[in-house]
Amino acid sequence: MGYKILLVEDDEFLSDIYSTKFRNAGFEVDVAKDGASGLQKVREEKPNAVLLDIVMPRMDGFEVLHSIRQISDLAGVKVVMLSNLGQQEDVEKGMKLGADAYIIKAHNTPTEVVAKVKELLNASARG
Repeated sequence: MGYKILLVEDDEFLSDIYSTKFRNAGFEVDVAKDGASGLQKVREEKPNAVLLDIVMPRMDGFEVLHSIRQISDLAGVKVVMLSNLGQQEDVEKGMKLGADAYIIKAHNTPTEVVAKVKELLNASARG
């Protein structure tokens, strides 16, 4: 498979769980602990997908998503909002800003999150 993802998550415990699950599924994983460093890593590494928490220090997930969508050479990067903010307005805001998917952490196991990201990337690879 060889997909490369960037996990932008300030909770170290969750970050470790998701990183392990994705690595076990054959993904190359990099992690950023806040929005600003996440955005910098997206620019430098151009991963296939970014999993983006919303509530983070220095720059929230919505700001990072907005910034990614302003950079033309990052147009192919899939962005998945991965948050516990499950209010309808949060989901709508994420999708309106250009997220490819919005996953609520509390409603999905890490295994389900991996499956959804894999499905998203495979669908875009098919065309």
